[in-house]
Amino acid sequence: MDFLPTVLSLVKIVVVIAYLYGLLWVLGVRVGKKITIGKQSFDISILVNALGALVAFFVVQLALTDFNGFSLLNAFDAGLLYQACTMVMVALGLNLIYGFNGQFSLGQWGFYGIGAYAAADVTYRWTNGDSRGLVVLGSGVVIGMIILVLINKALSNLRRMPVLSSFTLYLIGALFAGFLAVNVGRWVAPFLDPYLGNALGPGPLAEGAALQVVYFLAVVFAGLFAAGISFLFGLPVLSLGSDYFGIATLGFSIVIYTLMVNSDTVLPFPEMKGGRGMIGIPKLTTWAWAFGFMLLVIIIMRNLIRSSTGRTILSVREDEIAARAMGVDVASTKLLAFVAGSLFAGLAGGVYAHYIGFLSPGAFDFLVGFNPLIIIVFGGLGSMTGTIVAAFGWIFFLEGSLRELLGKISTEAPSWRYVLYPLSLLLLMLVRPKGLLNTEWGFLKARLIPLRRTNAQQGGTNHE
Repeated sequence: MDFLPTVLSLVKIVVVIAYLYGLLWVLGVRVGKKITIGKQSFDISILVNALGALVAFFVVQLALTDFNGFSLLNAFDAGLLYQACTMVMVALGLNLIYGFNGQFSLGQWGFYGIGAYAAADVTYRWTNGDSRGLVVLGSGVVIGMIILVLINKALSNLRRMPVLSSFTLYLIGALFAGFLAVNVGRWVAPFLDPYLGNALGPGPLAEGAALQVVYFLAVVFAGLFAAGISFLFGLPVLSLGSDYFGIATLGFSIVIYTLMVNSDTVLPFPEMKGGRGMIGIPKLTTWAWAFGFMLLVIIIMRNLIRSSTGRTILSVREDEIAARAMGVDVASTKLLAFVAGSLFAGLAGGVYAHYIGFLSPGAFDFLVGFNPLIIIVFGGLGSMTGTIVAAFGWIFFLEGSLRELLGKISTEAPSWRYVLYPLSLLLLMLVRPKGLLNTEWGFLKARLIPLRRTNAQQGGTNHE
């Protein structure tokens, strides 16, 4: 039995984890000097961090490049990289909801599926000469956000509005936004469709840079759409306790899976083909897009956790009663964390759909949805570094090296991975309940702020 490929896979895992730590370290470098341009001064650390991120990107891009049939990372490794990037985004979103905010959720995979199908439908229609997918989704998201903000301002002037009453108003506003978006699509599509061509003969707007812009908008709008769904779902459900909330989110994932299976009959999307799976999705995801979206999610979540809003999120996890006594709006804080985590999952779904090129409802089954939960438990609840490393380790080891190693034993052996997962999780809970890593590294590590010394501590004058 030749174990050389397995050894090489393990070496790649070590290199990838070292690469992640190096990336976080480079992003966290502080030079302490400023440059002045005109009347504005800029911290040179930002330039160093941006240069480090570019170097980190090009290192992997070089490893993926094919030099006359040779590349350090083959097509299978590239697939693992894309999966790992999307898993990082999904797991970070769940860690924000559960690890940082303390709300046990099993619905993250459902929002991942929503983002995947929404983004895929946009680009599928666009490359087949139909612009309504992008116009309807984009206008629906924008109009919906405006309407929800207006409703929120109106409700803020009212006191003690029941949750179900406010939910009803938000739901009516969302349905009205959807109605307007459909009509906008009917009005705008005739002007754009002639420039799209079809799958056999793409038009000027369905190829090159224009298609890349559409891909970016599709992923962003899909993420915002998933966030909007999570807002409407979380508004009444987050009032439940943590355990009941987890059961409700599990039911939500099952509902989403059922809609995916029947998307060509129950929903007006015949191109999704229901349980047969959606084919023909343009494979537009590259390492640049996967790396860029992953880095964007990491930066947004890191800055969110470091902000005053992040401290309120952490306070709700520690003690809801104490947080409420200190003036924290517990319900709004829970909803914010839930929506932000779902946004990350929706973005990840859009990136995944355009890497794999095929969507099957089986990939979003609620049982598979336990994967991000296992990852954040392995990495450590409330640890971004642990989540990132565990996500890459999960994909490269369990889905890569372990599957390859078990495949050498027998054709049925790879299915034993699903037995090893819970056993390894149980062992981890017994040995290290807080996870493998519950500290932060580099860019994600909070900087210590020195305390200001008083005059007495400095040997100053004594004020009487």
